[in-house]
Amino acid sequence: MKIEGVELRRVALPLALPFRTSFGTETARDVLLVRVVTSDAEGWGECVAMADPLYSPEYVEGAADVLRRFLVPALPRTVDAHAAERAMLPFKGHRMAKAALETAVLDAELRAAGTSLAAYLGASASRVPCGVSVGIMDSVPALLDAVAGYVAEGYVRVKLKIEPGWEVAPVRAVRERFGDDLLLQVDANAAFTLADAPLLARLDPFDLLLIEQPLAEDDLVQHAALARRLRTPLCLDEAIESAAHAAAAISLGSCSVVNVKPGRVGGYLEARRIHDLCRAHGLPVWCGGMLETGVGRAANLALSALPGFTLPGDTSASSRYFTDDITEPFVLDDGHLTVPSGPGIGAAPRPDRLAEVTTDSEWIPL
Repeated sequence: MKIEGVELRRVALPLALPFRTSFGTETARDVLLVRVVTSDAEGWGECVAMADPLYSPEYVEGAADVLRRFLVPALPRTVDAHAAERAMLPFKGHRMAKAALETAVLDAELRAAGTSLAAYLGASASRVPCGVSVGIMDSVPALLDAVAGYVAEGYVRVKLKIEPGWEVAPVRAVRERFGDDLLLQVDANAAFTLADAPLLARLDPFDLLLIEQPLAEDDLVQHAALARRLRTPLCLDEAIESAAHAAAAISLGSCSVVNVKPGRVGGYLEARRIHDLCRAHGLPVWCGGMLETGVGRAANLALSALPGFTLPGDTSASSRYFTDDITEPFVLDDGHLTVPSGPGIGAAPRPDRLAEVTTDSEWIPL
């Protein structure tokens, strides 16, 4: 494909409900969308970087800057997704920005070919089971009410965000209220240290699917030490930024489950490599979420349909985060979402809604 130019578009979307984690509370999303226009088709990608560098070193303003100054100018005029990946390789880090541009190129490539992202990646399912991520609440009763609502909607798995002081009590309350049949896991977002191992071991009796990223994102060694002290499986999120990181974690015994977030690892090509690696080693994977709009959600559903994604992911319905998404909404059906089957990611922004929420737009010709 010959690229004519790239648009960087910022949109502001309020969240349906505040979302609190161990590193802060989000009430709105400042989303950076990337649109690649080629001679054959156009494609969309979503940058999942937050407004502030709290989840990772990346942030949305920085992502826009590196795209504008380095990544977009590095693209060859004739390009496909693999060529885009190679062109961006010399630039260190900035995986979320790279993922957005690579996805937009891939979306255009597949739309031109009439092929869905799911088929391209090797999906084996047409619908995927969905979990929901529940933020830290002001009280246990408020948490129980929130979980009850999500269970009533049909979500097949519940993930509780935890932090020091909000760990055992909320887990115990949810398990007692909803019983042993509820698939339940927790996510610490690196809020604990190895010294907290006895505290985390108190979660073992609750038969959790996993504890996600309890320790620092750059410490595979201490995660391996913690894994030996817990019965509950450890899952890594922030610590896995590439297939090489996943290979190291597997070798060290740092985890027995991996959360694959395409934005965190640089795109869907690298996400598929991590899937293949983990599947070869017998580790289950699941697709994490970053409060994506329908653009990112559509692509995540395609990834979640690969055979190694054996645990429900955070690919929740659109209504979980937005009252009015920028794409047609994804609606939960018996605890599942349908994998888009149209060309490319199978979704695109609605022009009227996109115009309403756009705060900035920049065209970069090539």
